Amino acid sequence: MTLYAKINADFSENYIGYSALAIIASTCLGSIAIMATLLNGNSTIQMFLVFLSVVVCSAHNAAILTVQKPKLVLDLLIASLVVNTLIILGNGLY
Repeated sequence: MTLYAKINADFSENYIGYSALAIIASTCLGSIAIMATLLNGNSTIQMFLVFLSVVVCSAHNAAILTVQKPKLVLDLLIASLVVNTLIILGNGLY
């Protein structure tokens, strides 16, 4: 069994509890990514990065609020965390 399969099984089993933690994690990391982006100015590229961060966080939160399948919610959480982490790291190296 792969790591992803183990995490998916545990997430599916404890969906309600993990969903609450996932909303907090995704939103907090997204707000840090937006803050880091806007500290570098407000040109077109920065506005695109803010838009990208808002889209992935909103997609994840909407999937939870509309009670989608746990696998979709987990995939969107992973996408949100990866995208926002890359935005933060990219702005740190900017």
